Amino acid sequence: MSIATDLITQSTLGGIPLLPLLRDTLYGILGLILVLLFHGSSINFIMLRFERLTNGNLKLKQYNRVFFHFYASFFFIALIHIIEIIIWTLYVVALGIMSDGIQTLLFVGSCYTTVGFVEDILPAGWKSLAFFISFSGLFSVAWTTSTMISMTNSYKSAWNLKHHQKDPSAS
Repeated sequence: MSIATDLITQSTLGGIPLLPLLRDTLYGILGLILVLLFHGSSINFIMLRFERLTNGNLKLKQYNRVFFHFYASFFFIALIHIIEIIIWTLYVVALGIMSDGIQTLLFVGSCYTTVGFVEDILPAGWKSLAFFISFSGLFSVAWTTSTMISMTNSYKSAWNLKHHQKDPSAS
């Protein structure tokens, strides 16, 4: 090996090996983008469908249908998050980092939810990938929360109209 190659492979940043850090960062960002693109397109589809259906239901005074669409949307949003955990699991297994799908699924779910109920089982050199899994979970849950708040306003309007309140936005 040449001196230049040795310098590159043995370089550190604050004591952290540089090449594994760069590799983790690139693979982590790629996984993060993949999951957030899936999340964004899926949640926007559900939100726009909810708005279209509930606007029609409100015009026709079909308030119970608004309630149904509201709870069905929550179910589908929960499925989106489960699918995102599965996407991360498949990604980690496809990279060859881990081979046991169930252990990988539990680890990814632990990171994604940021609960941390599974110990860090990533092999040496891949430990920082857990940060990106956690980031995707944090961003996805925040995005979901803002979507659910806007959906709750439609639910509240339907509830108020069903119970004969003059102002659908009243508390």
